[in-house]
Amino acid sequence: MTTQMFARAFARSLCSILCAVMATAWLCPATGCAAADAAKQLPNIVIIFCDDMGHADVGCFGAQGYTTPHLDRMAAQGVRFTNFHVPQAVCSASRAALMTGCYPNRIGIHGALSPKVNHGIADGEMTLAELVKQKGYATGMAGKWHLGHHPQFLPVHHGFDEYLGLPYSNDMWPLHPEAKKGTYPGLPMIEGDKPIKVGLDHKDQEQLTTQYTERAVRFIEKNKDRPFFFYLAHSMPHVPLHVSDKFRGKTARGLFGDVISEIDWSVGQVLAALERCGVAGNTWVIFASDNGPWLSYGDHAGSAGPLREGKGTEWEGGTRVPCIMRWPDKLSAGKSSDAMFMTIDLLPTIAKLIGAKLPEHKIDGLDVWPVIAGNQGAKNPHEAYAFYYANNQLQGVGTADGRWKLLFPHAYRTLGGRPGGKDGIPVKYEQRGVEQPELYDLQNDVGETKNVIAGHPDIVKQLEAFAEKMRADLGDNLTKRKGDGVREPGRIPEQ
Repeated sequence: MTTQMFARAFARSLCSILCAVMATAWLCPATGCAAADAAKQLPNIVIIFCDDMGHADVGCFGAQGYTTPHLDRMAAQGVRFTNFHVPQAVCSASRAALMTGCYPNRIGIHGALSPKVNHGIADGEMTLAELVKQKGYATGMAGKWHLGHHPQFLPVHHGFDEYLGLPYSNDMWPLHPEAKKGTYPGLPMIEGDKPIKVGLDHKDQEQLTTQYTERAVRFIEKNKDRPFFFYLAHSMPHVPLHVSDKFRGKTARGLFGDVISEIDWSVGQVLAALERCGVAGNTWVIFASDNGPWLSYGDHAGSAGPLREGKGTEWEGGTRVPCIMRWPDKLSAGKSSDAMFMTIDLLPTIAKLIGAKLPEHKIDGLDVWPVIAGNQGAKNPHEAYAFYYANNQLQGVGTADGRWKLLFPHAYRTLGGRPGGKDGIPVKYEQRGVEQPELYDLQNDVGETKNVIAGHPDIVKQLEAFAEKMRADLGDNLTKRKGDGVREPGRIPEQ
């Protein structure tokens, strides 16, 4: 064990002791009751994060060929956000942003980390789990992590009390350096920081959604009498698609619809557990996706609806994802909001709500609770948002009100209007390019069909000035700029 890992283990042990003291503080009538009452007032938090679910893959967002009654009920009891974004439309980068409140390139996480790499989330970054630990929360996770597959990068070394899931995408095990040699057994299921099974087969993957859900429900039941945070990161509907017998063949949309129906069931199980345990009113449930649909997979992929392109691009179809939030004690029911905000804003918003301290290092998100709550006159506090992709390419920036988006010259992948593949076999993308800066009025053209740059020089000037600040801070490989504000990821020393 390295010195850093020992220090983190010691800190977790100390935190557990303090939490135990808080839990039994009623023995001290002078201060114990106050501490216990304060703990009861802290909200529980559940984040359900899907993989490759498109903007139009939920019933209340326009899904076709299947229904999502539990998600639709969640929306009816909470708020549906139609302009919620991830900063990068790809697995690891998106999850890094959610967990740390940072643009992923700030912390050295780019793209989708392969089993070939020897880096992951650094010890010095503060995750959501570590943030809420300040307030004595129980923390758990089930599902896809994808912020480094070596033991020191796994959730239990970054603030989570427990973890069950896959270290990366469910299609990635052939990319392991030992796979071609025949010495790597396959996809591993991790418990804590150790594999409990390797070489997951089709039957194993058919049970992933059920396994993750059961773990979430048990965690809620076990921790209902104290504040808790659970991160349920479904491996689906990322290909290869797998579904249990409970939902196989149940929808008109085929296997993809069956998979989404099972995810909807999972949401229903979580909501029912919260209600059964008597904690639904004070639990903030957040449902979203890590990026848009992987369009090249056709009938095994979802839909971005009216949005342009999908996963792997910084067009709206890649970064704008479905989002539903329910918190009966705090959020009005049955609302729909087109206010823009990002995953990077969740960590600082949660910090403000529970009174936790933000990390001393710079993060990019801001407290957007007034926007989420729909307070009258609330405005997004950001100057603008940045959209990086690939190897630190600043491909676009957008105003914080969600109306204007300026794209810079870059290459992107597209099907060019062609249909995607069938039965899990993708078709090839073609490469196209943005040749000159393009400006889109998303309020009137959500599909990004008409470049209006000639008519709005003031908006262009405003967004270009913001882009220059981002290049100075985080760099930009498109303009060959180095940033002063980037931090190194964690690394495994080369053998």
